[in-house]
Amino acid sequence: MANPPPHRPRPRPPRSADVVDIRRPFRTLDAAASGVSKRRLYSPEFRRIVRSVHILSSVRHEPWHEAEAVLLVAGEGAFVSHHTAARLYGAVVPDEEHLHASNEPTRHRSTIPGVTVHRSTHTPQRFRGLPVTSPTDTFVDLAGCLGLVDLVVLGDSLVHRGRTTPEALRRAVQAAGPHRRLLEAVNLVRDGVESPMETRLRLLMVLAGLPEPEVNIKIRSGDGEVIRRIDMGYSSSKLALEYDGSQHATSRQQYGSDVRRREELAAWGWRLWVAVSDDLFKSPAETLERIVAVMRELGMSVPPLRDAWRAHFRGRG
Repeated sequence: MANPPPHRPRPRPPRSADVVDIRRPFRTLDAAASGVSKRRLYSPEFRRIVRSVHILSSVRHEPWHEAEAVLLVAGEGAFVSHHTAARLYGAVVPDEEHLHASNEPTRHRSTIPGVTVHRSTHTPQRFRGLPVTSPTDTFVDLAGCLGLVDLVVLGDSLVHRGRTTPEALRRAVQAAGPHRRLLEAVNLVRDGVESPMETRLRLLMVLAGLPEPEVNIKIRSGDGEVIRRIDMGYSSSKLALEYDGSQHATSRQQYGSDVRRREELAAWGWRLWVAVSDDLFKSPAETLERIVAVMRELGMSVPPLRDAWRAHFRGRG
C-alpha cells in the first residue's frame, strides 16, 4: 500500500490586523501578508499606482488614490503637496508624471521612482483624512513649477471649488515674499470662473492688452431674477464671450439648448461670440483678430494690441 502523501498544512489566513483593503492603495509587502500572491498582484486584477503600491483594477481612479499612495512611500511625517495636492482638492493642473509629497527638511525622503518629496516648512492640514498642504500653500508651491497661465488656471479652479478665495490667495502670496510670477498670477485670479478654458480665453485677451472682460455675468429679469448667466463679456456693450467644449457639437440636446440660448441673448440685445479649443491652442492670433473685429463692430474702444500673450500661447502666430 502506498504511503499517504505528507501532510501539508494550509496557509494560515492573515490576521485581521494584516488584512489590507485592496480597493484602496496598498503596499506590495502588505499584499503578501494578506495572502495576495505575487502572481495575482502583477496580473490584470490589480494596477500599479506607483512602484510598490497597487490597487484593485476594477476600482475607478480617484485623485485621493494617488494621495494615499504617495503617503505610503514618501517617508514618516510626509504630507501631500504640489500637483498631487491640487488634484486632491479637485483643482486643475497639467498632467505630471510624478506624485508629490513634502516633508520637513530633516526628515528621511523617499527615493522611489515616480515620487518627488520636497523639503517644506509648511504646516499641513487635514483634507478627507489625509495630511496635505493648504490650498493657498499649494498655490504658492506650484509657482515654481507652472507657467503663468497654468498658475492662474489653478487659482481660478481652487476658488471655483470653494477651497479658497482670491483674497486668501493674495494674503498667502504676500506672506511668501516677493515672487514676480506669483504676484502677477494672483492678481489675475477671479471668482466665478467655471472652467480652465474660460481662464485661458480671458488671459489671452488680457495679455494682449484688451480690456479685461467681466466674468460670470448674470442677466436678470425685470423683477431681479437671474434668467441667464454668461461666461464673460462686457455688460455695457452687451458683448458675451463664451467657450464651447466638444459636447456642444456632439450632443443634440446641448446643440438645441445652444440655439435657444443664442436666440434669447439676441432678443435681449446681446451679441454672442464663441471660442473653441483650436482658437486657443492653434490659432490665438486669429482669435484675437476676431475678438477685436466684433468689439469694433459694437463701437467699443480697442487699444493697440501687445505681444505679451505670445509667450504663453504658442499657436501658429
